[in-house]
Order: sequence, then structure tokens, then C-alpha cells
Amino acid sequence: MAMVEAMKRARVGVISAYPITPQSPVAEKLSEYVADDSLKAEYIRVESEHTALSCAIGAQLTGVRACTATSSVGLALMHEVLGIAAGCRVPIVMGIINRALVAPWSLWCDHQDAMAERDSGWIQIYAESVQEVFDYMIYAYKLAEHEDVLLPAMVCQDGFFLSHTAEIAMIPDQETVDSFLPAYISKNTYLDVNNPMFINNLTPSSEFGEMRRQQKDGFDAAKAVAPAIMEEFEQAFGRKLHIVEAYRCDDADVALVTIGSMSGTAKHTVDMLREEGKKVGVLRLVFFRPFPHEMVREALKNVPTIGVLDRSAGLGAQGAPVYVEVKAAAGDCGGSITSLVGGLGGRDISVATIKKAFDHLYAVHEGRADADEQVWVDVRADYNELRRKIGGND
Repeated sequence: MAMVEAMKRARVGVISAYPITPQSPVAEKLSEYVADDSLKAEYIRVESEHTALSCAIGAQLTGVRACTATSSVGLALMHEVLGIAAGCRVPIVMGIINRALVAPWSLWCDHQDAMAERDSGWIQIYAESVQEVFDYMIYAYKLAEHEDVLLPAMVCQDGFFLSHTAEIAMIPDQETVDSFLPAYISKNTYLDVNNPMFINNLTPSSEFGEMRRQQKDGFDAAKAVAPAIMEEFEQAFGRKLHIVEAYRCDDADVALVTIGSMSGTAKHTVDMLREEGKKVGVLRLVFFRPFPHEMVREALKNVPTIGVLDRSAGLGAQGAPVYVEVKAAAGDCGGSITSLVGGLGGRDISVATIKKAFDHLYAVHEGRADADEQVWVDVRADYNELRRKIGGND
């Protein structure tokens, strides 16, 4: 429960909890810590995810570090309130345990839930491992609460692949965390019970654009201060964090862009293919918002053939969400960029799947396939035969 341990060591004072698979163990473990008095916090059992985030906003506006977590349709139910947290510049850190949106109904992982909220004004960070879940949660508190940033943050972990994985993680003592992450002090917008005021009142068009622009400045500041806070983190805990991680890309003919837990499998597959003489690499994205376009462009500028493997579909767009961002960032750097989709609804992105993705990219590299055609790398060829009957008609 790396996410819970991070919330505990961040000394959250209010927990607004509503269970949803696969996030429920987060709410359950936090309740145990409050019940046995090992975490001094107010635990609020709410009636929905909409209320969970509303309570967290209210608590944090009074100067208390608050927390909540959710998944899938729970995050979708929060949609209205996400904008309130972002627009009021409330630096909540929320754990997202990624799970597919409906329909078809699914309890398992893909990234559509968080990707659907990519323009909601929240920082988005994607962990690769259980250790990174803890590390980026602690890091996200300091980044979000920076006086020049003041933006809420989602720390995303793949449902079941990370949330229910038994893995050894190094959890620092409370004193070490306290030295890195001081007590929360509310800045900018705040509530004072002795001096009542409106928060998020009706805003005329003469001021609305200016307030939105303040949020953009917050994202620009997040990009500026993120590396320095990572250096502080490394000095405090001895582990290096990344905004992007380029793995064996320097001389690659073909590179695959990944996000989340698939990245470890992709790096392992790269090592295997390198032993076969194939010049392949991986660029892992950790930050999705703010999107690190300069770093992406720099890492891929000499790679002639690029593929972006999304765990969400991006229906109706030119490509899936991560692909669209990478393609915009790469601009005219010269390499072809292909949209790949896989791992939807909890399907494992295995070594075989990564190899299949690289095989297709080599076909593009050698002129045997079209770079502009989106490829669903793990979907059966007879997909149209599955549940074909609609309304009784073939």
C-alpha cells in the first residue's frame, strides 16, 4: 500500500473516502490507521466521489492537507469538482488507480479515466513501479504546494498491475519525510471561519480569461521548478526521479514511447532485442501534465521511426492521447510517428506485445507499413465477430 504510506507520512489531516474497485484498499487501510490512532486525521465517509473531492477541497482551503483517491467512473463523477480544485488553485494530491471507463463494463486497467481529464487543470504523473507510487506521491505534494505552482495533482498507478502487486519498497521514516515536506500552509485562496467569504463565486467574462491564464502560469512554473524539487528528493531519499526517461534511445533506429507500468516490460524487451542486434529504445513519460514537450523532442530528435503505445483509444481523434501529444512535441524533427493502442480493459502488455509493436515499427522503418495507420497491437483479427448481434440482427 505504497500510496497509503505516502499519504500517512505526508501527515494528511482530512481523508474523504469512497470505495471503488481497485481503489478500495486505499480507503480501507487509511481507515485502519485513523482507527488505531497511528494517523491523526479526520476520516469522512461520503456518499459519492463527487462529495469526496468536494470535502477535500473544503478541508484544504481551511489550511489542512487533505486527501482522497479514486478510479474509473469515480473519477468521471468528480469531473465537475476537478475544475473547482484547479481553478481555485487548491493543491490536493489525489491517488488515481487507473481503470477502464465503461462501456463495455470493466474492473481492470487502462488509462482512459485519467486521460479523459487531461485538460482539467491537474498535474498528471504516471508511476512505473510500487516504489515510484510512494516516491511520486511525496514528490507531488511538494510540487503542487509550491507557492508558484498551487495546482492539484493526480499520481496515477495502473490498477491491479501496481495497486495489487506485492513488491518491496523503501519507505523512509517520518522524520526524513518531514524534513523534505514541511507542514501544509494554505496560500492564495483560503477560507477563514472568522472572516467568511465566497469561494468560486460567479465570475464575469471581464475576469474569467485572466483567472484561467493564472492556471497556465502555474503549469509553466511547475515545469520550471520540477527538476529542482527532484534534486531535493534525491538528496533526501537517495532515489532519482524523472520527468521523462530515455532508455537506449541515443542510437536507436526505432523507439517506443510508453507510460505507466508497461515501461518496465518495454525496457526489458529492448534489452532482449538489442542482444539480437536490433537498435531499439524506449522513451518513458512520467509527467503527462504539464507535458514535457521540449524533453520529448530532444530525446527523439535523432530517432527515424517512433511509435507511441497508448493504454487508451482516443476515439475519433487522429490518434490516442499520448500519441497526439508526442506528435505535436516532435513537430518537424524528421522521424515518422505511429499511434499504437494496447492493454485496454486490463489486458496485459507482455513482452510478446511489445515485440509485436517493435515488429510493426520496423515494418514502418523499412517502408513495408504506413506510419499514419493506427495499429491496435493486441486486438484479435476477428474482433468484429465478438458480440456482433445488436438488437437481434446480425
